[in-house]
Parts: sequence; C-alpha cells; structure tokens
Amino acid sequence: MSGRFGQSDLHRLPTVNPELTSNLTKTRAGVPDCRVAHRKTTHPLRIRIAQYILVSGYTDYMTTPRLSIHDRLTDLADATRCRILFALEAHELTVGELCAALQLPQSTVSRHLKILADEAWLASRADGASRWYSISTKLDPAAASLWALVREPLASTPAADQDLARVDSVLASRRARSEAFFAGAAPDWDNTRAALFGQRADLSALLALLDPNWTVGDLGCGTGTITAAIAPHVRFVHAVDASPQMLGAARERLTGVTNVRLSTGALESLPLDDASLDVAIMLLVLHHVAEPARALAEVQRVLKPTGRLLIVDMRAHTHEEYRQQMGHVWLGFDEPALTSWLVPAGFTEPRYVSLPVEPNVAGPALFAATAFVSPVSIANGFVVSSTSGASPGRPAQVSS
Repeated sequence: MSGRFGQSDLHRLPTVNPELTSNLTKTRAGVPDCRVAHRKTTHPLRIRIAQYILVSGYTDYMTTPRLSIHDRLTDLADATRCRILFALEAHELTVGELCAALQLPQSTVSRHLKILADEAWLASRADGASRWYSISTKLDPAAASLWALVREPLASTPAADQDLARVDSVLASRRARSEAFFAGAAPDWDNTRAALFGQRADLSALLALLDPNWTVGDLGCGTGTITAAIAPHVRFVHAVDASPQMLGAARERLTGVTNVRLSTGALESLPLDDASLDVAIMLLVLHHVAEPARALAEVQRVLKPTGRLLIVDMRAHTHEEYRQQMGHVWLGFDEPALTSWLVPAGFTEPRYVSLPVEPNVAGPALFAATAFVSPVSIANGFVVSSTSGASPGRPAQVSS
C-alpha cells in the first residue's frame, strides 16, 4: 500500500476473523501492537487497519528487533555525555574536576556519569572520599567503533579544544598542590616518611627486584632477619648457621614460612649440593670465619655457573675489643684483601662499595661486595670446573 489510504480502499485489506480481534487493546508478547489498537473506536477504517496490524504482526517491535547498538546510540545522543567521555579519554578525573573542566554544575555531571557508568562506558574507583572516573578500557567492539565515529567530528570543534584546555588547567592545579606540599615538607620529609612507613620501607621495596625463580642461600643466617625479608620474593631460601641457638631464634621468626629450610653447618663445609644456589648472601658473617679463603671456595661450589655472591661486612677498623667482646676473628676487610680471596676462590668481577654511615651508630662503617662465579675457576693454583662433581659439604674436586 502506498500513497493516501481512504475509506474507498477498505477492500484492499484482507478480511480478518472477528474472533481474533475482538479486543483491540490486547497486546502480543506483552508489547502493545500499535497506537491505533489502543483506541476504542467504531470508525470502520481504523478498525480494519488495526485488525490487519494485529493479525499480520506488522509492528515496529516485530519487524525491527532492538539491537544492543541502539542503546549505545541513545547513550551518545546527548552532547554532554560525549564531552565527558572526551575529557576522560586520557585522564582520570574526579566529579569536581570534571565540573571545573566542563563548567557544568555537579548535579548535571553526576547524573550523566551515572548513565555512562551504568552502561559500562566508564570505569571508576574509590579513593577515600573521592571517586575517580576514566573511560573504560573494556568497551565492546560495537561501542568502541561507535565512539570512534562520534569522537572524530567532536575533537575538531572549538568546544572540545576549550574542554581540553580546562582539563590541562585542572591537572596543573593538582600538580601545584602536590608541589606546594613538598616545598614546605622537604626539610622534615625523611622524618615524616619514616613516621608514616618506617625507616626501611624504601629498602624493603627494592627486594621486589629479586628474580622470583631464584634459590638463595642465607649463609650465616643468624636469627633469620634476611631470610624473612627475601623469602616472599624468591622461590626458595636455604638458611644455614653453625649456632643451634641462632637457628632456634630463626625458626621462631620464620614460623609459617613454607619456602625456607634451616640447616646447621659451617661456612667452610656447607650442607648444600653443588650448583644449588642462584645467589649466596653473607651478611656480617665473614669476620667470624677462621679461614675466609676456604669459606669463599665452598660458597663458589654451591653456586650455579651463573651464580653471584653478596658480602656485607665491616670495613677495616681498629676496634680490637671486638675480638674479646663478640668473638671477631677479623677486624674488617679492605678491598685488596677481599679481592685476594675472591679471585682464587673462583669468582670474577669483584666489586667493593663502601656503604654510607648512619648517624648515631657505634659500629664501624660497612661495605657491600659482589662477585660472579667465574666460568673457569682458579683455586689454590689448580683449575676447577664450575660444574665439577664435588659431594655436598666438601670442597670442589680439583684437577691439574
């Protein structure tokens, strides 16, 4: 049917069984069939048209199924919502910041944010009393394509340029507040941070740089302080000490830690297999060892061919009383002395770094030394392969 439809055209409509259309106000599948069917009319033309629509199913609902993209079109039909999405594309902003950037009242911004968030256009997170909004990174393909289509002409408008300029101003104000705080806090910042997070928060965080696949040896572990610190960041820790009392304290500290094994043993005869460690740590222990050269050769044996060693100990000092008071064998080590033991023990690239002295401490200054296992190790004038088959707890087998 086309053109103007009048009373004389009734014959062109098919005849409909009256029983099927006895009540034209009924609905099909819960959806009203058409506007005409809701009118209780006696006009013959309207009745025949309504009967035809009702029986044939010729309705907008039946002939044009609603797609998800239709809802997306509705979401972007409002210019304010498009401006909000455009502002949140590259930056995460609060409601107040959006109000300032778009120059809109909070009620308007909040209402449109709720619509966009409900329809998954936006992601949001709470931070204290504020809520931060950003455009969702998980838009479905249809929504992403639609936004790209709308965004292109929007981005070229003067209004969009003004919005972005005000967003930049909002971000500058945010940075200025932070900079103003640090300008005033700088003189006392170290104390403020220590009071909030503790003296070792920054150093503890650096442990996350450790390779999570490493097996580490804490050799001369004492009460297990270092083992407890590194265990969460590596695959396994072998903690070894010659003192049963120290191991008892370590065992108590490490209760519930499942990737640690505590073993009794001397550094000169470690209870570990050949090439079983990725990293060996000797923290404030070497000065207690009677034969440092032998201990370092033993450490080389238990390290993998790609292994590395970390030694932290005292720099050379004159505190002779430490021999009697704490059983020190050595009064610290300077770089030449340590290197003279490391290289023959099978290590290469030794590095000796003096550590800064903390205020109000009574002990000598410390150093940190690192070295790598040499591909072909030299020990006692003999060539020692880094993969030689020494038995656990004994020095590496040597060959001429």
